[in-house]
Amino acid sequence: MDYLPLFHRIAAKPCLVVGGGDVALRKVRTLCEAGANIAIVAPVICQGIADMADEYPGLLSFFEREYCQDDLNNVVLAIAATSDQPLNASISAAAQQRNIPVNVVDNPQLCSVIFPAIVDRSPIQVAITSSGTSPVMTRLLRGRIEALLPGNLGALATLAGRYRDKVKTLLSAENKRRHFWETVLDGEVAEAVYAGNEAQAERQLLAQLETMAATADTQTLSRGEVYLVGAGPGDPDLLTFRALRLMQRADVVLHDRLVSPQVLAMVRRDAERIYVGKRAGDHAVSQHNINALLVDLAKQGKRVLRLKGGDPFIFGRGGEEIESLAEEGVRFQVVPGITAASGCASYGGIPLTHRDFSQSVQFITGHKKDYSLDLNWAGLALPNQTLVFYMSLVSLKDICTELVKHGLPSDTPAALVEKGTTPQQRVIISDLEGLAEKVAGLKVRAPTLLIIGHVVSLQNKLAWFNTERIESAEMGASE
Repeated sequence: MDYLPLFHRIAAKPCLVVGGGDVALRKVRTLCEAGANIAIVAPVICQGIADMADEYPGLLSFFEREYCQDDLNNVVLAIAATSDQPLNASISAAAQQRNIPVNVVDNPQLCSVIFPAIVDRSPIQVAITSSGTSPVMTRLLRGRIEALLPGNLGALATLAGRYRDKVKTLLSAENKRRHFWETVLDGEVAEAVYAGNEAQAERQLLAQLETMAATADTQTLSRGEVYLVGAGPGDPDLLTFRALRLMQRADVVLHDRLVSPQVLAMVRRDAERIYVGKRAGDHAVSQHNINALLVDLAKQGKRVLRLKGGDPFIFGRGGEEIESLAEEGVRFQVVPGITAASGCASYGGIPLTHRDFSQSVQFITGHKKDYSLDLNWAGLALPNQTLVFYMSLVSLKDICTELVKHGLPSDTPAALVEKGTTPQQRVIISDLEGLAEKVAGLKVRAPTLLIIGHVVSLQNKLAWFNTERIESAEMGASE
């Protein structure tokens, strides 16, 4: 271990920063956030540092002159942030001779302390360092950890801190206290805080404390909950922070076939997995049985993740499922996902609306009911709009035929996006007259999304993802 990680309280303590440029600016801001009293010594101080005097009144003192060793008197931390390397080395040597922690920007060899990348959820803080070898790597790791930690994590820690003494008084047994805090910090109290309802969280905490104090052991009534989570169109990077957090909490997950393997791999590893997907003419589990299973698992006290491709409220039957939960008194949360229309269009280089081509967009299911498409074709075959058909592969020829029959020009641009947002994404471009025939020769597999409208004509200019897998009318099939 090259450095011993420590967290120092430097609020109201004197610190020295030598240097007044952009490099010094970053260090000054960090010290200000920690509440230090900072003396800044430099012949020229940049405007960014000067502006911080208004943002952090009373913390900054400016000395527009050259550094001298007396500047180190009485400080608890020194930072050398100049472009003059001999000067930086001199400051480092003088500070270390006085046993003053010193940081020399971009020169780990001259540092006795280094600044980590910080994830701040005060009072919770996470510090990451590469011991000065790769600052870019530490920033990347910070970004990943930021994605894992809820924004209101600090509020949860603050709430727990307020009740720490009371819990210790009412729950004298250590194992009982530990069980209580595990329940609070990874249960409904935490979820209420994360949802921004701290008053509700406090009431729940007190109720759980009262229940726990009245029991002879650590067994309390377990209340299950269902998380209805949108998994997005396939790329795991499109998951929301909240979705990822709940995926890591669930005891059991019910998933459909539109959830990509990459997204499913991010579910808690020891969670039970139940496949409830549907294919055309093949329903692994009926919708009625899915609804009943969600209720039953939650009533067993389990945290149930219902993971759906795209967004659960857009052709995902999410409303039906939570309606059943509400009728049975089962608690639930809904986490929206990026729907296939947004994800596939964006990754396909097709804007759904455009000032010159489309002033509205319609989402339509292309799934046949009783082997027929009963749609308002006249309302769909209108100019200056974009049509997006979900589950349209089987019905593709019928959709194109009906739209032309009801007045949409046969040369209207159209695109079928196969496995959108994944490495296997393929975009097939044609028009209403030729798309079905073109797709028939390319061995296309679901999931697919059909986009119709003049916005598709922009795809050639705006495509950016998997551009080698674009099948246009001019290019022809590449497979």
